[in-house]
Amino acid sequence: MKRITLSIAVVSLFAVSCKNSQNVKQGSTQKSVVKSNITDEQLMDKVQKDALKYFWDYAEPHSMLGRERYHEDNIYPDNDKHVVTTGGSGFGLATILVGVERGFVPRKEAVKRLTSMMDFLAKADRHKGAWSHWINGETGKTVPFGKKDNGGDLVETAFLTSGILMVREYFKNGNAEEKALAQKCNELWKGIQWNWYTKGGEKVLYWHWSPEYQWEMNFPLQGYNECLITYILAASSPTYSIDAETYYKGWTRNGTYLSDKEKYGLPMYVKHNGAEEYGGPLFWTQYSYIGLDPTNLSDKLIKNYFDLNKNQVLIDYKYCVENPKQWKGYGPNYWGLTAGYSRNEDGSVGYDAHFPQNDRGVITPTAALSSFPYSPKESMDFLRFLYTQKPEFIGSAGPYDATSINYNNWRTPRYLAIDQGTIAPMIENYRTGFLWKLFMNAPEIQQGLKRLSFKSEKYNIK
Repeated sequence: MKRITLSIAVVSLFAVSCKNSQNVKQGSTQKSVVKSNITDEQLMDKVQKDALKYFWDYAEPHSMLGRERYHEDNIYPDNDKHVVTTGGSGFGLATILVGVERGFVPRKEAVKRLTSMMDFLAKADRHKGAWSHWINGETGKTVPFGKKDNGGDLVETAFLTSGILMVREYFKNGNAEEKALAQKCNELWKGIQWNWYTKGGEKVLYWHWSPEYQWEMNFPLQGYNECLITYILAASSPTYSIDAETYYKGWTRNGTYLSDKEKYGLPMYVKHNGAEEYGGPLFWTQYSYIGLDPTNLSDKLIKNYFDLNKNQVLIDYKYCVENPKQWKGYGPNYWGLTAGYSRNEDGSVGYDAHFPQNDRGVITPTAALSSFPYSPKESMDFLRFLYTQKPEFIGSAGPYDATSINYNNWRTPRYLAIDQGTIAPMIENYRTGFLWKLFMNAPEIQQGLKRLSFKSEKYNIK
C-alpha cells in the first residue's frame, strides 16, 4: 500500500480508497488503564500480543492472510473487507512467528494456519511468479491497486517473500507437518521470476508488470526508499536471480544516491527520494529490515546500514521534539512520522505519507514502536506514554493507526496491515534478534548478499 518514493509521489493512489471516508466516531476508551508500574518487558509483551491480534484474530477468514485494513467501526467505504495485502501479510507471517516463539499462540495451530496460507498463495493469481498488491481473499484473484496496476507488484512480493522465507527457516527441521510447510514455502520462493522484472535485461528492477498493460506503470526501483529488500531477494533467488551490476547501476543510481548532508548533526549517508533534507517516512527503516539485519551490514557504498537507519529515526525524533509547527502534544514521549491513515482538514479519515516535510500533526504509533532497534529509549518512552496515559489511542488490536493530541485527541478506530505488521517483528529484533537470525542464516540469502558484495561479520558474510 505505501508506494512511497513513491511514498511521496503517489500517495494519491491509496487516497482513492479513502475518499469516501466521512467523519469517523472516536474509538471508545478502554476501561482498563495500564498501571504506570508495569515493567518495560511487560509493556513490550503487551504491545506485541496486541499487534498479533490483527493477523490472528482479525485475519481474512478464507485465505487467513492479513486484510488490507481492519476497522473496528465496521465502516468500509469501498466494501473491501475481503481484500488482503501481500506486503502486510508478509509482515503478518513474521508477527505470527514471534507469537509462536514467545508462546502467544500454539505452535501446532500456527503450523495449520500457515499451511493454509501457503496453499492459498499457491493457487492465487501470479504474474511471472509475483503476486499483485491486493488479492481477493475469497477467490485468490488480483484486485487492482490502480487502473494499470493490476498485475505483479515486485516490492509487495518481496515483503511477502521475506516472511515466507522466515517461515521456511523456522520450521524446516521440525516434524513432518512442519517440514511439509517449509517445502511449500520453498516452492513459492522458487517460482518468483525476479529477473523478468528487469524489462528484458535492463540493469534495474521495475516495480510493476501487468499482462494487460505490460510495463506502462514504468516505475524503476532506484534508491533510496523502502525497496532494498527487493534487490536482496532478487540476487538471492536460486532460480531467477539478478547480477550485482543491476543492483549498483539500478538501486544505487550508479552510486549517485550517496549524500554528504547532515541534519541535527547526523549524517544522512544517502539521498532519500523526495525527502533529502530530513529523510523519508520511518517505514523506510523498517520494511526491508524485518529480516535483513542492518547491524554492521555494509556493501561497496554504505559502511553501516544500522547507522543509516538509526540516523533517519533520530532525525525524525529530533524534528518532533523541536516541533517547528507547534503541534500540541509533540515531544519526547509522542513522536514518529510515517505513512498511514491521516486526518483530513474536515476531521474525516484520509491517508498520507507523514514525514518532517509533510507533517500534518498526526502521529502514527507504528513509527516509534517499529523503531525499537534504532531508538530503544525513545521508543520505550513512547510505548509507556501511549499505554499508561493515552488508553483512548488503544483498541482491540493495539494502538490505532493514526492519532493526534493536537486535534483534541483525535484517532481513527482503524488499522492497516502494513503498519500493524511491523510492530511485533521489529520489537522482537530489538529484544532477541530472532527474525534477523532466521533470515540472515538462510543459505540463499547468504549467497545473494555475497553476490552483491555485502559484508557482515555477525553472520560470517565476507
